[in-house]
Amino acid sequence: MKKFENGNLNKNSYSVPPVERAIRLLQYIGEGNKCRNLTKASSHLSINRTTLIRLIYSLLDNGMIEQISEDEGYCLGIGVISLGAQAIQSRDIVQMSLQSIQELVKKSNMSAHLGILDGTDVVYLTRETPKAHLISNMHIGSRLPAHASSIGRAILSDLSEVTVRDMYKNHEVGGATNKAPQNLQQILSQRKIDVKRGYVWSVGMIEPNIGSCAATIYNHEGMPVAGLNVSGPKDIFINENSKQSIIIREAVLDAARISSAAMGFR
Repeated sequence: MKKFENGNLNKNSYSVPPVERAIRLLQYIGEGNKCRNLTKASSHLSINRTTLIRLIYSLLDNGMIEQISEDEGYCLGIGVISLGAQAIQSRDIVQMSLQSIQELVKKSNMSAHLGILDGTDVVYLTRETPKAHLISNMHIGSRLPAHASSIGRAILSDLSEVTVRDMYKNHEVGGATNKAPQNLQQILSQRKIDVKRGYVWSVGMIEPNIGSCAATIYNHEGMPVAGLNVSGPKDIFINENSKQSIIIREAVLDAARISSAAMGFR
């Protein structure tokens, strides 16, 4: 099969049959079919019965489906529901925050980003840059360790200490630079400083020559759902109490407040 037809990528050449079968099964269950009769389900889905049983057990193990009761079949699990909720929430956050992030770029003349927590990482959902020059190397979809990134630190500061301890309990902590926390105790000590500030001020923690300021975005329930930041040359961030630094900090906090209000936070 040709990978390209008429200059365009032929998507079928990259399809993975086991993944497609798992997706078909999830869609089938999502439509209300409980797979009580495996022979019927196998025929309807055009999936070998043995393969179907293996798929069911794999999806059960990963929380994508749940057994209703011993003989009542299956329904979609919390894993699928969580993925869907995260997808919807991510789109909402970007849409609701875009205008304030664009305004933040104008006020600071620096790159601005929005990210969410995914495990112990921060995933960047959007990036806006000034027209003058490009400072940030972060792209949409980039991942950074939460404890070392300003956005991640902002979100961690709004989680309870117990939650943060649980997150990193069995996690090997590694710093992007020697300025980043190297263990759980250092993460917790840094968190206390960030909580006291009410924002994050970072110099050279991810990249030696880059500084950043970040704040948390809250949803209508007051839960920390994302963070935004600006990043620029380290020299701008060395003196946290300079006139320029105060302007940057207030612009970041204003953008976070506006984004939170757009998410329904009062």
